[in-house]
Amino acid sequence: MHPPSRERLVPAPRRPAHRPGRDSGIAVGRATPKGRLIVVIPAHNEEAGIRGAVDALQIQTYQPSRVIVAADNCVDETAKLAYWAGAQVLVTQGNRHKKAGALNQVFAELLPQMADQDMVMVVDADSELDPDFLNYAVAKLNADSRMGAVGGIFRGSAGGGFVGHLQRNEYARYARDVRRLNGRCLVVTGTAALFRVATLKAVSEGRLRGILPAGDGKGGVYDTSVLTEDNELTFALLHLGYKVTSPKECTLVTEVMPTWRALWKQRERWKRGAIENCIQYGLTRVTWRYWGRQLFTMLGVVVTFLYLVTLVYSAAVGGFEFRPLWMLVTAVFVMERVVTLRNRGWKHMLLAATMYELVLDMFLQLVHAKAYTNALLRRERKW
Repeated sequence: MHPPSRERLVPAPRRPAHRPGRDSGIAVGRATPKGRLIVVIPAHNEEAGIRGAVDALQIQTYQPSRVIVAADNCVDETAKLAYWAGAQVLVTQGNRHKKAGALNQVFAELLPQMADQDMVMVVDADSELDPDFLNYAVAKLNADSRMGAVGGIFRGSAGGGFVGHLQRNEYARYARDVRRLNGRCLVVTGTAALFRVATLKAVSEGRLRGILPAGDGKGGVYDTSVLTEDNELTFALLHLGYKVTSPKECTLVTEVMPTWRALWKQRERWKRGAIENCIQYGLTRVTWRYWGRQLFTMLGVVVTFLYLVTLVYSAAVGGFEFRPLWMLVTAVFVMERVVTLRNRGWKHMLLAATMYELVLDMFLQLVHAKAYTNALLRRERKW
């Protein structure tokens, strides 16, 4: 067996087969196979987490047929570690379009060899699926012929200090919202998403026929011209008449940004990408909700600014005055912060009442303001 090379798809080394339910204490999966399932993990310099991502797939109660790691322009040990963890490794060739380009290369090779009823799962290299994820995701996909994608509900990984803690709270609130909406989600996030092969082929055909944005111009599934390829692919699926969901049972852990600088870079890209995706598709029966969300976010920036100005002004002119409107706004904010952290336990709820999370809220408002400005002025994009 040879180590990963740039000339071919390297088969995984032989290793003992995992027997779900026999030695893990996990019940055997409930999903009924209707085709093969291949998991693809795009990875750029992910030596720190790639083994965890692959290992999490090997203890799934519903086992995939193959796990392929797309090692994209790596200068570290990602490919070797993925190989020895038991995955097949495909080294991308001349890719200049980051994650979207790497996935397009893999799909260009895989999809023609697969049947329409087969399935493809895309998992980020810094994410680890909980053991029953695939089981529930496959069952959900099989239950509805118009289900275009099944995503996951993620929680933040450990670490990252104070900024990591704030992200874990943020993700807990996101998970709560999706659960309360019975899996309805705005975006099938790139952390983990399951598709039918027929669905991905429909997206590719839609791009070639001009029904959808052209993407890479070659019928690639992912649009390589955008900052948020997962958001754009969600738009594409919805415009083709498919549905998307993130079931409460499909859970995973994903990496948090370890510094404020890294978080700024990530969130600015997310926000600007979302704005530009709306502009790209225009105002349609699908995007009007997303346009509304952007307007609501802009309003939030303005309200937050007015709130802070009022507090500063009150302090500057001789102390805080009792202003019923702003006291009511503060009370509602505190209550929302407390109640929405119920799943993290009473200690986190009590701490949230101190309003310390205003630090993150202010930070994100600044990020959003910057993203809107950059999008309007069409400043150069940075990944």
